[in-house]
Amino acid sequence: MADTIRIEVVYALPEHQEIVALAVSAGTTLQQAVAASGLLAKHPQIDLVGGKFGIYGKLAKPDTVLRDRDRVEIYRALIADPKEVRKQRAAAGKAMKKGGGAAEAAEA
Repeated sequence: MADTIRIEVVYALPEHQEIVALAVSAGTTLQQAVAASGLLAKHPQIDLVGGKFGIYGKLAKPDTVLRDRDRVEIYRALIADPKEVRKQRAAAGKAMKKGGGAAEAAEA
């Protein structure tokens, strides 16, 4: 039984997450595990070639050999650039502070 390892393949969607527990042969790669999980057939938007994957939150390449109890994570593409969102929030905050100060001065 030492030549079999237990892993999980996880794909998180906005409304729920899919977790597939697998027993695979030692030496199985991340890419092989994702293919064996059946998630590719269920979610055709997963890009096995250009997509991003990780093991316990750390980016990993598709040819990474898995170890016992690894949790393979399939990452979705970002909808918005986090840096751009932060810039927009900061700009909105500055505008509110400037506008709020003028409104308070007008009341006094």
